[in-house]
Amino acid sequence: MGIDDTDESPGWAAIDGALAHIYGDAEPHHWGTLHKWVLGGPDPLDGISVYPRDEPVPHWHYVSYGMTELYEKQSENPDESGWGFEFTFRLARKPGETTPPVWAANLLQNLGRYVFNSGNWFESGHHMDVNGPIASDRDDSAIRAIAFILDPELGQIGTPHGSVQFLQVVGLATEEYEAARQWRTESLLEVLAPRIPLYVTDIDRGSLLDDPQLAATVAAGIARDGSSAGLLYVTTAHWESGSGTTTLRVGALQATSIAEALRGRLPHGNELILKSEDSLLRFAPGDTFAVAEAEPNALHIDVPLATLDELTAALRPQAGSRPVAALPGLVVEVVPTTMRDEYGNETGEVIG
Repeated sequence: MGIDDTDESPGWAAIDGALAHIYGDAEPHHWGTLHKWVLGGPDPLDGISVYPRDEPVPHWHYVSYGMTELYEKQSENPDESGWGFEFTFRLARKPGETTPPVWAANLLQNLGRYVFNSGNWFESGHHMDVNGPIASDRDDSAIRAIAFILDPELGQIGTPHGSVQFLQVVGLATEEYEAARQWRTESLLEVLAPRIPLYVTDIDRGSLLDDPQLAATVAAGIARDGSSAGLLYVTTAHWESGSGTTTLRVGALQATSIAEALRGRLPHGNELILKSEDSLLRFAPGDTFAVAEAEPNALHIDVPLATLDELTAALRPQAGSRPVAALPGLVVEVVPTTMRDEYGNETGEVIG
């Protein structure tokens, strides 16, 4: 099901125009949304088009419609349309496969739902652990995380409602995701690119870091550059102060990620910010330990590098309160994380 390229949908027409430069008048597979998000429906994307490709490797090219302003300008930002990006995804196409897998369209809908519900957006260089295989029906798949990068063919376009980036979702194995967290997503993907042309996701592959030469190149980059992840969106980033003690409270699911990010940022002279829905924790390297409420709902913590190992050791994914002896008066409390599905409903699974 498609939507006419009329003046009533200039944003949609602009996306179609960008795709026409690659695919001409080829007719894509298309999924449309009957009950739209703005009318109370569950799916934020109004549509997803999918084009079959043979080069440089056989794959499906998914493109979303709905993260930007397709019909009329509603936001106050004249420079960007809507959230400023649409999703793309390139999935390896199996021999004889004539219909694109639906699970990949559901993945893009879930990502859109996360943005609309949380208010947290994606940019090139971001990454995310999806807490399971990205292909919902493939428990055996090693591809369990994603990264985002500018689509190498579509890039960025201008529309009547502002600019639009085509943000490509790239599947990563767990080891690759851990490397992205400790390094820079773009640098990691550049190293992996010869093995995944156009960043096509193959859910049947294993970790590319099983190759000792690639692994050594990535390890050298991590040691040289540190992490580029200066901001982490987390579900829990709270604190309590009193009687000379400050207790930091984080969720068990993200404790390990926070510890790795601290190790990848502070030794290189860079700060790390944890942002939840209603608060912010800012860690920075400092000569002496200091804690200060910089503004409402924001806490600033200076951490001497000599104490970093003890701080990160307290950030393990088991619930409990752990005083950090090297930082007198600081307690790290890790609380259980209740898992939720893509609709925000509790699944019954608890981490920590």
